[in-house]
Amino acid sequence: MNKRYNLDDLVKIIKRLRGEGGCPWDRVQTHASLREAMLEEAYEAVDAIERKDTENLKEELGDVLMQVVFHAEIEEDAGKFTIEDVIEGICKKMVFRHPHVFGEIKVDTADEVLVNWEMLKKEEKQITTQSQAMKQIPMALPALLRAKKVQKKAASVGFDFNDVGAAMEKVKEEIEELTEAITQGLGTEEEEYGDILFALVNISRFLKINAEFALTKATKKFINRFEYVENSALSEGRKLSEMTLEEMDLLWDEAKTKFLSNRNPIN
Repeated sequence: MNKRYNLDDLVKIIKRLRGEGGCPWDRVQTHASLREAMLEEAYEAVDAIERKDTENLKEELGDVLMQVVFHAEIEEDAGKFTIEDVIEGICKKMVFRHPHVFGEIKVDTADEVLVNWEMLKKEEKQITTQSQAMKQIPMALPALLRAKKVQKKAASVGFDFNDVGAAMEKVKEEIEELTEAITQGLGTEEEEYGDILFALVNISRFLKINAEFALTKATKKFINRFEYVENSALSEGRKLSEMTLEEMDLLWDEAKTKFLSNRNPIN
């Protein structure tokens, strides 16, 4: 009968890899050297969720878990904390932030749960102002996601647009400011461009759209339409580098038409 591994086995495997006579690569890793891997594994898990690929999700969640255990092992080697401390910490947090399940608090809706969650989070981290709460949002988050979280903190105390129309007017205003910066050579183009992106995230909040996912889908759509353009050119024995922009635009419009009319669109 094949052995069925568990969390304890994973911890032992990582200890073996990092121990005397273990793997030379694993033994020299640090939190900093593994930083990108942690992000990549999380993104790959999200990608599996997006594709509804449960078999791949199982694998990717394993990779994420391995990162967690690896980072904990680095700290155990340094005498700071262990994976057991990590597990104890998250268990205590989940119990503390769910008083409607483990305590006497009564809630009826998911929105009420979120309100309580934010209140308890502030209490737990001794946050007394919204500015402090904003600064607690990790800088390592994708910029669009971080912007959304900051905006939600502001909106929770009433500092927000009245509706999506007002948010869209703000985008127009920011575009005008970028245009002015470019035409007048003000040297503030990066700042004004950032303001446009930030304003666009406001619209995504009102429309309940995930800006990160929306941009990911738009990029995928661009790649597939570009592939159509390139394949169309190759079918005629031509390379894109040999075509004019006008010729490529005609093929692009053709790709868009197919996207709009086809039940299995180029998207």
